[in-house]
Amino acid sequence: MVKFIICARRKAGLTRAEFSNYWRNQHGPLVRSVPEFMRHVRKYVQCHLVAGAAPFGGEPAYDGVAELWFDDPEEITRAFNEPRYLEIIRPDELKFVDITNCISFITEEVPMA
Repeated sequence: MVKFIICARRKAGLTRAEFSNYWRNQHGPLVRSVPEFMRHVRKYVQCHLVAGAAPFGGEPAYDGVAELWFDDPEEITRAFNEPRYLEIIRPDELKFVDITNCISFITEEVPMA
């Protein structure tokens, strides 16, 4: 199993609270409602920033992290090439995420505890 991690930044003009609210209450349910995409996903988690918490000082570089688990990297490609993802989910992402300033990577978990 692999994990696709996306460090997300909000679009200009959105507050962090607006971004988080939209992501949690609009986008998350929308993603879950598209079975053609979700059939590839084993787990989907949104990691929202905790208001007022800055353990290393300063502003966080990102506004949240999405984690999506897949069986293998090829399944990620299949999921994000699904016509219904491209038709429904991708346009919604563009409403609240600054896509050009996000980063993503594929990882393999190595439990340490």
